[in-house]
Amino acid sequence: MRYKTVNVLFVMLNTLLLIGGLALILAGANGLTDGSAAVAIVAFGTSAPELVISVLSALNGSAEMAIGNVVGSNIFNALMIIGCTALVLPIKVGRGR
Repeated sequence: MRYKTVNVLFVMLNTLLLIGGLALILAGANGLTDGSAAVAIVAFGTSAPELVISVLSALNGSAEMAIGNVVGSNIFNALMIIGCTALVLPIKVGRGR
């Protein structure tokens, strides 16, 4: 069992290195900065599991699960961004005129 775990971790690490290296090469070839390549990798990495679950649930005939996954993910992402932004720089909320 120990060798299977080591092999899985080895494959995951090499995959991350391959994707990161390819992204930096493509970013450099297209005139993008390393930071923009990193943001693209993080964006893809955080969206990939949701995409897989949505596609699998849609293929299994559970459209409600796919729609719920997308809606829930968007709500969480929006509220998390607002919350993290408010931690760094307080958001002023006042009464409308």
